[in-house]
Amino acid sequence: MFIRSALILNLVVGCKVKGIKNSRTQDRASGVLLHMTSLPGAYGIGDLGPTASGFVDFLVAAGQRYWQLLPLAPVDQGFGCSPYMSLAALAGNPLLISPDLLLADGLLTKGELADRPPFSEYRVDFPSVVAYKKTLMAQAYKRLANSALLDAFDDFCQAESAWLEDYALFMAIREHEGQTPWYQWPTPIKSRKPSALAGIRAVHAKTVGYYQFEQFVFFRQWLRLRDYAQQQGISLIGDLPIYVSLDSADVWANQGCFQLDKATSTPTHVAGVPPDYFSKTGQRWGNPLYRWKIGRRKNDALYDWWRQRFQQIGRLVDAVRIDHFRGFESYWQVPAKEETAINGKWLKGPGKQFFVEVAEAIADLPIIAEDLGIITPAVIRLRDELGFPGMKILQFAFDSDARNLYLPHNFDSTNCVVFTGTHDNNTTLGWYMEDATTDGQTRAKRYANSEAREIHWDFIRLALSSIAATAIIPIQDILGFGGDCRMNLPGTVQGNWLWRCASRFMNKDIAERLRQETAFYGRGA
Repeated sequence: MFIRSALILNLVVGCKVKGIKNSRTQDRASGVLLHMTSLPGAYGIGDLGPTASGFVDFLVAAGQRYWQLLPLAPVDQGFGCSPYMSLAALAGNPLLISPDLLLADGLLTKGELADRPPFSEYRVDFPSVVAYKKTLMAQAYKRLANSALLDAFDDFCQAESAWLEDYALFMAIREHEGQTPWYQWPTPIKSRKPSALAGIRAVHAKTVGYYQFEQFVFFRQWLRLRDYAQQQGISLIGDLPIYVSLDSADVWANQGCFQLDKATSTPTHVAGVPPDYFSKTGQRWGNPLYRWKIGRRKNDALYDWWRQRFQQIGRLVDAVRIDHFRGFESYWQVPAKEETAINGKWLKGPGKQFFVEVAEAIADLPIIAEDLGIITPAVIRLRDELGFPGMKILQFAFDSDARNLYLPHNFDSTNCVVFTGTHDNNTTLGWYMEDATTDGQTRAKRYANSEAREIHWDFIRLALSSIAATAIIPIQDILGFGGDCRMNLPGTVQGNWLWRCASRFMNKDIAERLRQETAFYGRGA
């Protein structure tokens, strides 16, 4: 496991410590990046059922310690089903619910699972999957009243009411309003007038209950998977986007926490990043920005929400990568009227004080800081003061000279996580064939002492042999897949998040090859 931040531990327990040590915390280790939706399976999308536990078994056979995933929250078809633009940060994605496990719980029948569309094993057809899964879940919900799970469902709703009631109400209203965003709802509902919300709860009680049921099943199945992974010695690494979607239960329920226009309930400014490696015009993400302060005082409601968010992700995973960590030091503010992110400006973020305020909520949650993009000394200083490991991306290492900070010989600390690439990168083979310059290809081959016949394995060996305490390899690189298997192209909406891996590719031979390489470089489980 990752060593938890000494600063955070000091803040919580009030004593000086250097880190939690046990027989495995300081070992070199490695893992695989594969989002849940990319798993194989018969139902059009990866899920929490047998193929997920089967992937845990694959990791064990391959000598790995970690399974890294993308965000697990509900996705919005209006944003291409991006896991980084979800409908609720605290909820789970119902598309990941396993029909096989619903069958085992007596909530579905074999006949209901036999009649399914001819889904592709290589791509997720989200509209078809959403329609199919919705039909199955509606049938399962009908059986809940006569199920042995009814008491457990009631207990779940009571225990999770702090976030679940707002989420289920948000989803029910959204369905009733034809999936229009909350800021276009009738004013009494948009502004959360208590009498209007009470009326919705009364009229649409069954719909509200359905969305609570989805979350009950998701958490039940997820915690079962996490328990299995822990039993097998596999730790799960989650992903926490710094920002949330405007059309989300989070913003609707916490409007005072975000930079919104009072008249329209839409953002005055939005999040993004200036021009960088991925885009000449920057990336205009469109997420509402936080109101870190109200006047000169910190926004207490916002900090309470963040504490709840950290506590929730800590229930689901063993460690978490904070996406766009630099936004805590300073963030790129773009006027909402702008079509690109060029005309933005940097503003100071909450900094170290944020982590002081939420220290107790993250005391048991190891954190990886996604510190990519335009990184200043102040961002590095914040990361290092907190003791969070940063990220090293090998695909970025060969576009300059010997001083490139992503080259393994320039890693200045073991407290980092090295990747061949991430979900935002091309696959390594795709990078070499499509994106790398001729000079970049030449430098990569020379650095790896290779003719690049298997450039993906060259990069895997560079990652595993580095001093980084942890190495994470996307499954596409382990399998040697090209650019057609890329997960995401930043700055675009269409064609992302669709890739799936057929089961035959993750076989015993691949697991054994990865196990041997992992062991050779001292990272074996």
